[in-house]
Amino acid sequence: MKAKLDIEVGLKERKTYLKRCFYTTPFKIADVTEDKSQNLLRLMLMTSSPGILDGDEYDITIKLAEECSLRVETQSYQRLFNMKRGAWQRMEVNMSRGSSLSFLPHPSVPHKASIYVTRNKIYLSNDCKLLWGEILTCGRILNGEEFQFIKYHSITEVFLNRRLVIKDNLLVEPSVTNLSLIGQYEGFTHQACLLYLDEKADTSSLTEQLKDLLSGCEHILFGISNLPVNGLVIRLLGSRAEQLYQILKNIGALFENGGIKKIQRSAVNAS
Repeated sequence: MKAKLDIEVGLKERKTYLKRCFYTTPFKIADVTEDKSQNLLRLMLMTSSPGILDGDEYDITIKLAEECSLRVETQSYQRLFNMKRGAWQRMEVNMSRGSSLSFLPHPSVPHKASIYVTRNKIYLSNDCKLLWGEILTCGRILNGEEFQFIKYHSITEVFLNRRLVIKDNLLVEPSVTNLSLIGQYEGFTHQACLLYLDEKADTSSLTEQLKDLLSGCEHILFGISNLPVNGLVIRLLGSRAEQLYQILKNIGALFENGGIKKIQRSAVNAS
């Protein structure tokens, strides 16, 4: 199946609104904004398909006008089914000056023999704010499919004023690489990544607060690095998809509010 989703948001009376939306089966979009008085627009990305099937090709574009604030959420975990040829997704984001985007989707669950390639290109102008997350699980553990997928390849490129500033290349091929080795998963089964870019952020302070916060989370390993531009990349290894997802959501919410304050241990240690 070839499917397309095209979203464009604009600004009217200092509030972000859905200016244009076009989608084909199986995509659907719902406005789930709770506080209509704020600039933030929340859109739920839904699909009528049980997951991504063999031969699927998804094409997603998102465009933000100046000063817009958009959060794109997903409805459920992304399942990648058994495949012979593979499936592909292309996602392109264009952000005008002063706009803000948060995209922290549910974890991807590759089933046995799945083959999936996704390419993300994000174009930022000056004074933009970006939160971009990704979580990959090892598959359906209870079905005996731990690392039984063939290939998962995700490339994310971030451009600032059309200049490439970040390229994240995640390639996992369990039959090729021993994922239990040092420098790989080292006994963990799930991984997460969060990119955070904000020209106005105090990254030094945020890094120290994040280290203190994440060091108290159970059963994870983490790393925090500065980006070539003003921002951070946070990487996590764990064994529970919901725990990693909750950590990214909580950190993302606090970044959106301007800084780290405190995340309850009961939330970040959830199973």
